[in-house]
Amino acid sequence: MVQAGEDDLVEYGYRRVLITITAILCTLLEIVDTTIVNVALTNMRGSLGATLNDVAWVITAYAIANVIVIPMTSWLSQQFGRRNYFVTSIIIFTVASFLCGNADNIWELVTFRFIQGLGGGALLVTAQTIITESYPIAKRGMAQAIYGMGVIVGPTLGPPLGGYLVDNFSWPYIFYINIPLGIIATILALTFVRSPKYGEKLKSNQVDWLGIFLLMAFIGSLQYVLEHGQQDDWFNNKTIILLSTITVFGLVLFIWRELTYKYPIVNLGVLKDGNLRIGTVMCFILGFGLYGSTLIIPIYTQTILGWTATDAGLLLIPGSITTALMMPIVGNLLQKGVPQSYMVGLGFLIFFFFTYMMHNSMTPNTGVEHLYWGLILRGIGLGLLFVPITTLSLSTLKGKDIGEGAAFTGMMRQLGGSFGIAIITTFITRFSQEHRVILVSHLDTTRLQVQERVLMLQKGFMSKGFSANESLKKAYQVIDYSVMKQSAVLSYMDIFMYLGIMFLCCIPIIFFIKKGKNKINPADAMH
Repeated sequence: MVQAGEDDLVEYGYRRVLITITAILCTLLEIVDTTIVNVALTNMRGSLGATLNDVAWVITAYAIANVIVIPMTSWLSQQFGRRNYFVTSIIIFTVASFLCGNADNIWELVTFRFIQGLGGGALLVTAQTIITESYPIAKRGMAQAIYGMGVIVGPTLGPPLGGYLVDNFSWPYIFYINIPLGIIATILALTFVRSPKYGEKLKSNQVDWLGIFLLMAFIGSLQYVLEHGQQDDWFNNKTIILLSTITVFGLVLFIWRELTYKYPIVNLGVLKDGNLRIGTVMCFILGFGLYGSTLIIPIYTQTILGWTATDAGLLLIPGSITTALMMPIVGNLLQKGVPQSYMVGLGFLIFFFFTYMMHNSMTPNTGVEHLYWGLILRGIGLGLLFVPITTLSLSTLKGKDIGEGAAFTGMMRQLGGSFGIAIITTFITRFSQEHRVILVSHLDTTRLQVQERVLMLQKGFMSKGFSANESLKKAYQVIDYSVMKQSAVLSYMDIFMYLGIMFLCCIPIIFFIKKGKNKINPADAMH
């Protein structure tokens, strides 16, 4: 019966093409908006009169709303009908985009970004479910490859697009650009997307209100801790300690509630599927590597190399194009029966070589030519990881379990990204401080080389009209700046080294994939 319902949603010909375009468009809208604001924060601060901590909430509010709504998406689709929920989410996202662009103060913008995130989180998972169910089982590898283009390319399109709009127009246009695309997506979704008939709606007294509250409490608290931990000095801050406690107790109570309540808001039972369990772990690692490296490269090129936001964003484009080209190739290989485990293992290994190349390329004067091929390798690695991991995660699920499985993989990928960004920013700061202490300890003012360097700088400033004392002070400032810059470069090198080690340690996971696959679904060779 379930299988028949699933087959009813398979589309062919132009309808499948248009449904695929709709889903990819919505995925791009959501993913691009997670990173497009990063390059506009400085402009927002100036025009809205906000502090750095205030403007950081523009990112945090969107991320919290995203991660709260993603696990609830399957349940909400069932309650309101998938097409109704999908279209409503597009409309919420589009209207909120308009309101974000028209915000008069920072807290209006934060509020509208939260609403935008509630609509956007739904788009991500629902689009994946719609694409998966629109293709027959034998072609689901290709379906995930097409969906993967939006998920992988989106984060890297955000910074260059945002940089261009901010440099040539103004920051509200990073939100206004969503409006025409949202209108098109709404029309396409209303026309072509169909709703499955899984289960019945719950009455208001059957709804898991406590589960919803616990989910919002622990996910919202966790996301805040990850976003603000570094700037608030982690567990030396009372708010961080309080929210960390809420996260732990909220998670434990949420799991208890969902396992014991008759109508859970999130069906944890779907995690009994071995492939999905392995897939969620790997989605977390993938999110860590994808969002972590997408964050670190623009920061390095802008703060150390002095590039513009647009140039820093454009550097990521060739790697994204490589990933997009890899997606259909990998999807085709999956259809021909190449095991997912081989591709995942190769993907992690290529990601290691990417981090190794980046580690060796880091200097205060690195050029595009030193970073280019490493980022191409990253693009190949992402292509080899995303499609097999996503296909594996959903390969043995049927009916409404597909939507619930997609919600788990989507949530873990987002959380992986949040953990990656939080951990990387923390360690950049810590490593920079450690390297600075070591470098300063080697700056012995009694050494002839140091004295000559100071004297040369002092004479240079004196030749520009500064007094001897002013010139000496400026000479020491130049040396201090050089030490800070070099310590930052060394910290980036450390980050890439540890990322590489993490990806190498992930390779043994492929042995669990083989066991899970063979044990749960011998017929999965259809992929």
